[in-house]
Amino acid sequence: MNVTTTDRIYNFSAGPAVLPLAVLEQAQRDLISLPGVGMSVLEISHRSKTFDNIIEGAEADLRTLLGIPPNYRVLFLQGGASLQFSMVGMNLMPPVNRADYILTGVWSKKALKEAKRVGEVNVAGSTESESFTRIPRPDEIKLQDGASYVHFTSNNTIYGTQWKYDPDPGSAPLVCDASSDFLCRPLDIPRYGLIYAGAQKNVGPAGVTLVVLREDLLSRCSPDLPTMLSYKTHADEKSLYNTPPVFAIYMVGLVLRYLIEQGGLDHQLYLNQQKAGVLYDAIDNSSFYRGTAEKESRSLMNVTFRLPSEELEAKFIAEAKAAGFDGLKGHRNVGGLRASIYNAFPAEGVDALVDFMRKFEKANG
Repeated sequence: MNVTTTDRIYNFSAGPAVLPLAVLEQAQRDLISLPGVGMSVLEISHRSKTFDNIIEGAEADLRTLLGIPPNYRVLFLQGGASLQFSMVGMNLMPPVNRADYILTGVWSKKALKEAKRVGEVNVAGSTESESFTRIPRPDEIKLQDGASYVHFTSNNTIYGTQWKYDPDPGSAPLVCDASSDFLCRPLDIPRYGLIYAGAQKNVGPAGVTLVVLREDLLSRCSPDLPTMLSYKTHADEKSLYNTPPVFAIYMVGLVLRYLIEQGGLDHQLYLNQQKAGVLYDAIDNSSFYRGTAEKESRSLMNVTFRLPSEELEAKFIAEAKAAGFDGLKGHRNVGGLRASIYNAFPAEGVDALVDFMRKFEKANG
């Protein structure tokens, strides 16, 4: 496929991922000079009134979308979810130094690894013995007494699974790595102590991580922590202790405003359910394609599937890319195929992929 600078292919990448076209067009229009400012957003000072308006507007819109109560802080940090794996344990585990982790894939295992550097970690539930093809059932989760928090990963990009319920943390705060499905649906924020999410799936470009933190948990942040690794530092300084990722936060603000204008998260959930339903139906109604996640645990964001052979999968990926479908190769840990259909992925792209899948099956089945 010959692609010009004005063509847009269907981007199924797991992240950084597709962004709303309207947001990209607005950023393009204002890139050289923000209206009324006379300079690019790439050039403005993070200490300027212009950026105050950008970051404060983004926070206000996030609060509106999620219904975030006043006793929660919103932080715009750097380092991705990978840094949060460390910060969560360092800030929230002491002085008890015990935590519960529920394992549903690679990223929850990495989070657990970092938590073990701080204290004792109990694996409260895991489906690793089943290759992470499903989410644990409520009766499979075994919490320890006196844990500082309970951690889980809400969506698993590699395996195509997603929690359909919030695990019950007992008396401990619930901590969620929501990086790959943040803002794909409404959340009951008061059920959580802390939510963190890298922006590069549904919220914006890579470079900024959003943290929603219940205010009382800041009292756990030891003054002996390295300054930049303390949530209290960033909460006290309103995410401006050091130079923040200005452009990434600006883009997040545009996405949040776009989601509000499109009808909010209830509407976004409906759209995501419709898109995923079309693709899963195509897989389920075929003897050629096979979904890898158990139906009750299937992700709305990452649809994983296999073909009858690895040779056919390689052929599918090559022909799909030539036809304008990129990013369909499954993660290297599991192989197969993966279609990531985040919020901004258009419904017509799912329809086009299903049409391609049917033609490929007819020619190769």
